[in-house]
Amino acid sequence: ASNALPPPKGYFINCGAKEETRVGEIKWLTDEGFVGVGNASGVATRGVSPTLATLRHFPDAAARKSCYAVPVAKGSRYLVRTTYYYGGYDGGSRPPVFDQIVGGTRWSTVDTAADYARGLASYYELVFAATGKALSVCLARVAGGGSPFISALEVAPLEDSMYNATDFSAYALATVARHRFGGDGGILSYPEDPFNRYWGALQDEEGNPVVESHGRVDPSEFWNLPPAEALGWGVTTSRGKRLELRWPPAELPGASYYVALYFQDNRTPSPFSWRVFHVALNGRTFYHALNVSAAGVMVYAAGWPLAGRTQITLTPQDGSPVGPVINAGEILELLPLAGRTVTRDEAAMEEMARSLNNVPSDWSGDPCLPKGNAWTGITCSEGRLVRVTSLNLTNYGLSGSLPDCISSLTALTSIWLGGNKISGTIPDLGDLQQLASLHLEDNQFTGPIPASLGSLVKIREIFLQNNDLHGPLPESLASRSGINIKISPGNQITQA
Repeated sequence: ASNALPPPKGYFINCGAKEETRVGEIKWLTDEGFVGVGNASGVATRGVSPTLATLRHFPDAAARKSCYAVPVAKGSRYLVRTTYYYGGYDGGSRPPVFDQIVGGTRWSTVDTAADYARGLASYYELVFAATGKALSVCLARVAGGGSPFISALEVAPLEDSMYNATDFSAYALATVARHRFGGDGGILSYPEDPFNRYWGALQDEEGNPVVESHGRVDPSEFWNLPPAEALGWGVTTSRGKRLELRWPPAELPGASYYVALYFQDNRTPSPFSWRVFHVALNGRTFYHALNVSAAGVMVYAAGWPLAGRTQITLTPQDGSPVGPVINAGEILELLPLAGRTVTRDEAAMEEMARSLNNVPSDWSGDPCLPKGNAWTGITCSEGRLVRVTSLNLTNYGLSGSLPDCISSLTALTSIWLGGNKISGTIPDLGDLQQLASLHLEDNQFTGPIPASLGSLVKIREIFLQNNDLHGPLPESLASRSGINIKISPGNQITQA
C-alpha cells in the first residue's frame, strides 16, 4: 500500500504556510526557522494546491538579497527545487522578475509571466554539492523587477553515484529537461522516483510508433538511479529506419550541458532481445554502436556543448534485427560556481549577525557573494576565495555587543561602527594586522581600551569618543606617533 512508503528524505518547505500539510506521501513544513525576513501571504487564485496557495514575499527594497538557510551535510549533493506561483497575491496582474542565488552563485533569473499567463506554476531545479552545514537559497531584486516571492523550496539529498561525472567543486547542474518518451499522463515523481525528480511525459510530434516495455529495469544498475517507470515506454521506428527526435523542446542557450539518455529493448528479456544503433546529437556522434538489451543502458556526456535546437538521431547498425528505441532523457546545464567567502570569515560574520541586534535584513547567505549581493555594510576582496575587507554600519541603529570572533576577520582594513548603541567591551583586535581605521565612537562600550590596539602596525586612526570606557590609555598606544586617537568627550580615560 502506498501509505506504507517512507516519506522522501530532505526538507519540503511550503513558504508562507501557517501549518504543516501533507500532499500525497510528502509532508510540507512551514518556513519558520528557515528564513528570518519577508512577509507571508495567501494568493488570490482559488482552488490551487496547498503548496501554491501561500507564498513569502520580500518587500524590503534596500535588501541586497533575502535568504532561506536549510541544514545539509557538507560535501553531499542535493536536488534543490524552487517553485513560484504569483497568484495575484498583491492585487497585481503581472508577476515580478528577480534573481535567485544558491550559496555565493547567481543561479538564474526568475520570470514566471509566460507560465502564469497559462495558469501554471514555474519551478527551477539545481543539483548542488553543499560546501558547509547550511545551504542558502536567496532571492534578489533586479532593476524594475518588483518584490521577489517564493511559493515552495525543496532540498533533497541525492546518492553519491548520481551525476557523478560532474566536478561539483566547480559546477552545479541546472535542470533543463527530464522526460520519458512515449508514455502519457502527467509528471512522474515520488514515490516512483525516491528523490522526487520530475519526469515529464513527452509526446513525439513525428508520429513514431510507441512501445511498452515488457521487462522492468533495475534502477541500481544505472548511476543516476532512474525509476523503472521512466523507462516503461519508448519511441521506436521500424527495422532499418532512422529515428529522429527533437529534444529538449525548447531552444538552448549556448553552454555546456550534462546529457543522459536512457534506452531499453522493450521485448521480453531473452538472448535475442537486443538492438544496435548509433546515437548522434545535432549530427555529432554521441555514442557509436550502442547495444541495447532488455536490461537497459544509459549513455551520458558530462560537458556537451549545445546551442539552439537540439536533434537526437538514432541510426540502426546494418543487420540490427529491429529499429532503434529511446525511453528517457535528462539534460542539465553546467552552472559555473562563483567561489565563496572563506569559511573563517563567513563564520565570524554569522556570529556577528547573532551578537548584534537590528542588523540589515540581508545579513544571511554568503556574506560577500554574488558580487553586488554582498551583505549591506561590508566590502570584500576579489578572487575565488573572498575575504571581508571593511565594515561600515555607521549610524545604523545597531545594539548588542561586538563578538570576539571579529578578530578572525584578519583582512579587515577598516571598521566603522560609530553612531550606534553597541555595548559591552571592545574585543581584542590584535590579530587585525591590516587594520588602518577604527571608528567605534558614539556607542555604549564599557571597560578598558585594549592594549592590543597598540600592536596594529598599520593603524592610522582610532575614534573612541562618546562611550563609557575607563582606565588608562594603554602605553602601547601612548608611545606611538602618527595615529589620530580621539577618546574625548565621554569616557574616563587617564592619560599616562
